[in-house]
Amino acid sequence: MTLHVVIIGAGSTGAAVAHDLTLRGYRVTVVERGEVACETTGRNHGLLHSGARYVLNDPPAARECAEDNALMRKLMPDILELNGGLFVALNEEDLSYKEAFLEACAQAGVPAEEIPIKEALRLEPNLNPRILAAVKVQDGVFDPFHFTLAFLATAKHHGAAVHTYTEVVDLVWNGRSVSGVKVRDRRDGREYAIGADLVVNAAGPWAGRIGAMAHVHIAVLPVAGTMVAVGRRWVRRVINRLCPPCDGGIIVPQRRNSVVGTTSWPVENPDYIAIPPEQVEAMLAAGEEFIPGFRSAPLRGISAAARPLLHESSQLVTADPGARGVTRGFSCFNHARDGAPGLFSIIGGKTTTSRLMAEVMGDVINEATGITNPCRTREVPLLPYHAFYV
Repeated sequence: MTLHVVIIGAGSTGAAVAHDLTLRGYRVTVVERGEVACETTGRNHGLLHSGARYVLNDPPAARECAEDNALMRKLMPDILELNGGLFVALNEEDLSYKEAFLEACAQAGVPAEEIPIKEALRLEPNLNPRILAAVKVQDGVFDPFHFTLAFLATAKHHGAAVHTYTEVVDLVWNGRSVSGVKVRDRRDGREYAIGADLVVNAAGPWAGRIGAMAHVHIAVLPVAGTMVAVGRRWVRRVINRLCPPCDGGIIVPQRRNSVVGTTSWPVENPDYIAIPPEQVEAMLAAGEEFIPGFRSAPLRGISAAARPLLHESSQLVTADPGARGVTRGFSCFNHARDGAPGLFSIIGGKTTTSRLMAEVMGDVINEATGITNPCRTREVPLLPYHAFYV
């Protein structure tokens, strides 16, 4: 018998889970309260992480990023701009970080190569000429919307259904087991139920709300970050600051724009994120440190999104108010142990590791159902994003 799985959320995580499960033979329905990738995924800077950012403070996340970076280059080459990246030292403190950084990259399996400053300035002539060191890494860039559509297009090709503007308002129960979702069509207000054998909570920073419908506590900490885009492509590559994760530590080229980010602070409600004006000024100042004249380009946009970090918010220590020390890794949960059989959750991670997250979620579901179909997402190329509309 083919089991039916409803996935809540059509961001990169939910889309990748749909892709994984359809290849394993499950029947899949994805529900999303807005448009595809309209929330956290659609508001990120579109960085294909090399893993180098996390090598010292979060080595497991660094390895995950590096491994799936290499895989995604093969599986979705038409979606990615494989332009590479640089980590640059802007002062002596940054420079003192270099040796430990290079050693940690080697230990984590993250390709990294120090290059002469003269070579870095040749590659990126707009860079601050006073940089003290440069390390080349395998970063890349993608459009988050297209990235997500590629997973969903491939899932649809294998039988998945995707319902946008369909908000989950409650869970459906069969006795003590979760057996579907009650949804509201946000276009006409109609409410109806979608039955399922299993429900996967891939709602990102809203995952706690879904868990509460089943009286299950989910340790997700929404952490917002501000990004500022200017209307000039100042650099060809992704430019990172050679230092521990910090505010304004990266510039990502996106089409003809440059995006500088990001800040980090916990928020209570991911639906309503008020962006502090001083953070916008701080991001522009950070861009100016990387590239003299950065802020002379016209301002194109200011945005903020809440990352769904895996953490007990009550344990967040005052010494880490920006939650920089919270892992960027992920976990998958079978809530049968919490008294809600039939409900599963996937929390944390990065857009870069969406495929890996889905693989682990699929394995957890297989274990629960006794189905032995293996993961195939490491070998099956993704369809072009526009195939979603075919």
